[in-house]
Amino acid sequence: MKNIRGIVFDLYGTLFDVHSVAAACDTYHRGRGREISLVWRQKQLEYTWLRSLMGDYVDFEQATRDALAFTSRQLQLPLDEAARTALCEEYLKIKPYPEVPDALARLQAMGLPLAILSNGSVNSIRSVVAASGLGLRFKHLISADDAQIFKPHSSVYKLAEQQLNCDCSELLFVSSNAWDASGARHFGYPVCWINRAGNAFDELGQSPDHVVQGLDQLADWMAAQLIVSRS
Repeated sequence: MKNIRGIVFDLYGTLFDVHSVAAACDTYHRGRGREISLVWRQKQLEYTWLRSLMGDYVDFEQATRDALAFTSRQLQLPLDEAARTALCEEYLKIKPYPEVPDALARLQAMGLPLAILSNGSVNSIRSVVAASGLGLRFKHLISADDAQIFKPHSSVYKLAEQQLNCDCSELLFVSSNAWDASGARHFGYPVCWINRAGNAFDELGQSPDHVVQGLDQLADWMAAQLIVSRS
């Protein structure tokens, strides 16, 4: 893992907890918020993959709205237009995992440019990052909108190379989504997988180069790597 010149992060589920919307969901259907959030997230992912395969791109915000409409019907938990709009607004304000702010500050202090590469729309990424107060940590916010297709398509991973003006082999890609980590590794990035839940890694012919349980452990590891490289 020598000669790393920058770090590229996934956003949803990696830096920010997508299920922080569960509390808002619970205000509409008491006791069902977590269930709504889980189905919503799974269908959101499926819609990005399916639309990529169909060649029928819509931005992430539209995929998120469509996934919520499906979730409401599938679980037979009615949400009117105002409720769906309010919950989609909550998705623009999801919360970072507890260790993320301090870990990002430590990583930034190491002098490496930090970037986000996300399936989120330009507006979605900017909104989430701004709401968290972490905007100054990132040099680049990169959206799949620029490729008009979603990860794990290779053209999305190429965007970070172009923006940071580095070969992917010089950029550490960080994701908690095993499918995303696999896609990035297949493209050629060295990959760190954040495995907060103790899950098995997907069987897609790829393996992460490093595994941590949280972003704080990544900061510890990068600090150690920096010491070795300077010795």
